[in-house]
Amino acid sequence: MSLTVYLGIDVGSVTTKLALVDEKGKYVDSYMLKTAGKPVVAVQEGLTKLFAQRITDYNVMGVGTTGSGRNLAGALVGADVIKNEITAHAVAASINVPGVQTILEIGGQDSKIIILRDGIVTDFAMNTVCAAGTGSFLDHQAQRLNVPIEKFGETALKSENPARIAGRCGVFAESDLIHKQQLGYPVEDLLYGLCQALVRNYLANLALGKELLPVFSFQGGVATNSGMVKAFEEALGHKVIVPENHQTMGAIGAALLAMENHQYTEAKTKFKGWQVADMSFHSITCECTGCSNNCEVITIVEGETETQKVEKIKDIKGNIIARWGGTCGRWDITN
Repeated sequence: MSLTVYLGIDVGSVTTKLALVDEKGKYVDSYMLKTAGKPVVAVQEGLTKLFAQRITDYNVMGVGTTGSGRNLAGALVGADVIKNEITAHAVAASINVPGVQTILEIGGQDSKIIILRDGIVTDFAMNTVCAAGTGSFLDHQAQRLNVPIEKFGETALKSENPARIAGRCGVFAESDLIHKQQLGYPVEDLLYGLCQALVRNYLANLALGKELLPVFSFQGGVATNSGMVKAFEEALGHKVIVPENHQTMGAIGAALLAMENHQYTEAKTKFKGWQVADMSFHSITCECTGCSNNCEVITIVEGETETQKVEKIKDIKGNIIARWGGTCGRWDITN
C-alpha cells in the first residue's frame, strides 16, 4: 500500500533540503545534504537518499521547489510549483507554529525576517550582502576558535561575562573577535559575545522599522545554535520557538504549496519520477546578442553527451528541458 505525498525541495547555496508531507499536510520525512557548489548532483543525491530511507511506497501527487536554485531544481524534477523562500517559510511556519507573527530565518549565506498577521505575509526583508550573522560566518569563527560547530551553542551558554563584539560588519566582527581573543577572553565569552553581536546586527538591519510581535519562530540551520536562540530571546524579551524541523522548513513549505496547488487545480503532477536521480544533465550558459542587454541565458540539457561550447543559443543540440535568464523571455523554456 502506498502513501500519498507531496515533495518539496529547497536548494540553497550551502545546503539542499528535501521534505515530504502527506495529503493532510503532516510531515512525513526529510533529508538534508551539502549543496557543495553542485546543485544538480545535490538534488539527485537527495532524491536517492530520501527514497532509500522510505518505510512504504510513495505516490507523489505534486512537487514544489524553492531556494536560490528553485528554477534549476524545478526543471530537473518537473515541479508543479516554484516559489520564493519567503512564501515557503511563511507557509510552513503558519502551519507548524500556531499564532506565529514573526519569522527569524538565518541560512548559510543569507538571512531573512518575515512579518505575518493572521497568517498573511505583510512585510519582509532579506540580507544577501553582509556575511555577518549567516551560518557560514559562524562556522568559520568556530573553526578559527577550534570549537566544533556542533558544540558552538553549548559552549556559548557557559558564558558569564560575554565579550562585547562589534557586529555591524562581518570583517569588523572577525577583527574584534581576534583582538578580544588576544586579550585573553575565555572561549565561551567570545562565542556568546559573537551571538549577541550577530543578533544586534540582524535586528538593526532587517528588523529596522518593523513591528516585531510574538509568537517568534526561529528557522534555518542557525536555529540549531542554542547560543543564538538565547541571544534572540534576550534581545526580544520573548520566548523564541525553534520548530522541530527548523532546518527543512523551506522544503516543507514548498511541499505544502504543491499540496495546495494540487488540491485546488486537481492537475496531474509534472513530477518526472524518482528515476531523475539516475539521469544526466548539463547546463550551458550563452550570451544573447539580440539587443544591448546582452543577457546571459542558461540552458539545461538532458543527455549523456558532454557540454558543448556554442556560439549561438539556437545551435544548442539535445533535449532542452529548461532555459531562462533573458530579460524579454525570448529564449525562456520552462518544464
